Amino acid sequence: FLICAFVNVYGRGFIRVIPFLIGLVGGYIVAACFGLVDISPVADAAWFEIPDFYLPFKTPFFNSYQLNFGPEAIAILPVAVVTISEHIGDHTVLSEICGRQFLKNPGLHRTLMGDGIATSVSAFLGGPANTTYGENTGVIGLTRVASVSVIRNAALLAIMLSCLGKFTALISTIPAAVLGGMSILLYGVIASNGLKVLIEARVNFNQVRNLVIASAMLVLGLGGAVLKLGAFTLSGTALAAMVGIILNLLLPEIKTLKTK
Repeated sequence: FLICAFVNVYGRGFIRVIPFLIGLVGGYIVAACFGLVDISPVADAAWFEIPDFYLPFKTPFFNSYQLNFGPEAIAILPVAVVTISEHIGDHTVLSEICGRQFLKNPGLHRTLMGDGIATSVSAFLGGPANTTYGENTGVIGLTRVASVSVIRNAALLAIMLSCLGKFTALISTIPAAVLGGMSILLYGVIASNGLKVLIEARVNFNQVRNLVIASAMLVLGLGGAVLKLGAFTLSGTALAAMVGIILNLLLPEIKTLKTK
């Protein structure tokens, strides 16, 4: 955390663009000095290997699974609410960081569609759900690099590196403390930019209505509240977002009269 913080504050030129890479390497070295790194998985890994894809049909090269839509699919539908809430929040913060209204251009309907297609392809191959991920928003906020070509090239590089077994094994040996230290900055930047959005929008917190909505969302989102409705479960970001939307619709907005 301290390495990333100092590089961001005092770094110049290209050094300031890669604070997390420097923090990752520096934190890894410090963790190794304290005996927190186990590199035995690197020795056991192959130099080159194809990721373990799961396909809905049998092949001689990859694993397979049976594709069906049953009660299990319905049970995890609330996850979509979580990713949609995160998606809208991240794009609001990104709009503030980049000085562009991404919710209007290219539009929220297009960005959500992109998330949906990406998640469908990932699920088809046996991967996890996709969303904008707050960590990446934090990286853009700190590095100030939001170029589509840079992100595309980074994605292609990540795909190629995923085929290097020893490299992926080395990544898995990064201690949780190193990743956690950087996460403090990443998620903190998201929260700070969110507050910046409220300030620039001049949200009037002298109105009790706005205080109630903001307070309820903060407590539910950060306090670990869980709402179970049969097979559906809402918690965290999704629950806070739903409560905020409902309260915004139910509580009347009080307009203050201006007198000369």
